[in-house]
Amino acid sequence: MNTKPTNSSTPSTNSKKRNSILPPFFQANRKVENPLNRLVLLSTFLLLFIGIYFFYVFHSDFETFNTKNMGSSLGVTFILIAASLFAYKLLFFIYTAYNYIKYKPVASVTDKELPTCTVIVPAYNEGKQVWDTLMSLVKSNYPKHKIQIISIDDGSKDDTWDWMLDAKNKLGDQLEIYQQPENQGKRQALYRGFNLGTGDIYVTVDSDSVVTEDTLRNLVSPFVNNEQCGAVAGNIRVLNNKKEMLPKMLDVSFVMSFEFVRSAESNLNSVLCTPGALAAYRSTAVFKCLPEWINQTFMGQPSDIGEDRAMTNMILKQGKHVLFQKNAVAYTNVPEEYLGLYKMFIRWGRSNVRENLEMSKYIFTNFREGEKMGTRLLFISHFSRIVMSFPLLIFMLFFILIHPLLFVGSTLVSISIISTFSLLFFTNRYKTTQGFWAYTYSILYTFGLFWITPYAIATANKRGWLTR
Repeated sequence: MNTKPTNSSTPSTNSKKRNSILPPFFQANRKVENPLNRLVLLSTFLLLFIGIYFFYVFHSDFETFNTKNMGSSLGVTFILIAASLFAYKLLFFIYTAYNYIKYKPVASVTDKELPTCTVIVPAYNEGKQVWDTLMSLVKSNYPKHKIQIISIDDGSKDDTWDWMLDAKNKLGDQLEIYQQPENQGKRQALYRGFNLGTGDIYVTVDSDSVVTEDTLRNLVSPFVNNEQCGAVAGNIRVLNNKKEMLPKMLDVSFVMSFEFVRSAESNLNSVLCTPGALAAYRSTAVFKCLPEWINQTFMGQPSDIGEDRAMTNMILKQGKHVLFQKNAVAYTNVPEEYLGLYKMFIRWGRSNVRENLEMSKYIFTNFREGEKMGTRLLFISHFSRIVMSFPLLIFMLFFILIHPLLFVGSTLVSISIISTFSLLFFTNRYKTTQGFWAYTYSILYTFGLFWITPYAIATANKRGWLTR
């Protein structure tokens, strides 16, 4: 087989030394921002202004509606449920914020203390990106005699294997590469990697992600001083956020999801999902659940999605702690178009439904020594979103039929309030104006992706990666 990549560019021309603050590949070939982006942002704030105006004009209609229905049992029930949900959301937000404030990432241990580590990179139709991923891993500030890097081509139909061969030629014994006879799915590729690995800690990295020099050592450090630590989630940022608007929105969303939500979960020792883009697992915890994980089924069919959430769930079930390391960063590619975005969200939604059902089987048992209430509250929060998705959808449709302009106004006012927190959080962390995309993303999610969770519930038994 030809060992040279078929891509017109060669790896040597793409491997120049760049700024060390961010991953080299995060700085490379920066594209000019899409000229439509500013127009979309301006349109976002115009829409929010119109929404606030609608709410100001029509909010008296809502008060009239409440007054008329307060005398009926249906009206009282509706108002009580709405008030209860609001109070629950507010209290849970305060609880999350409290745990976020209490959270502190674990500092890196010394080279001598670092455990042996096996990094597994499954790849399918990634082309040159897998080469970038492997090169970023090799540049890690980690003792070379303690790290094993394995990459597995899952039957790619493009030049992924050629790029892996080129990386092998350059890196020699620092890299092991393997090829599946046919595409069997990411779970099978990881399974092969787990069985080939020799490290005390397994690190999984997606083949469309790159890491910083200190990512790996920061990621595995919690295992050293916490024997109960079974898994660690990395901090995921968006790699391709320089041009298109969807990656910019998702970058803000990821910062909220990881640096706010997972920080809070970590303070409770109960991060509910370690991301496929970057996660670490204690090898003993992996092998304890590996047969169940590889043979997992849902409604009689093999599970070929949600391998990261499933592994996290099974390790939590063992009574182990699952933590988050804010200082262990990976940059990953995300969809740039609506079609890829909603397919990714459907896959995540189906996995969320499946694993919440699995979690319900043990979460109220004595599954762990010590404090369990925080973990149970996290589960209740996640499960309630699933349970309430259809009632909320029905309420939304009812509201639209009764008073569409008031619905638009009240929804956009809510978005303005909630997204302002995301803006302030992101801006405080990264000192950029990119946080303003929180408003656009909230509008997109509310009006363009509201159907994802109900659809994921209705099709939870469906298989397939969708975005491949």
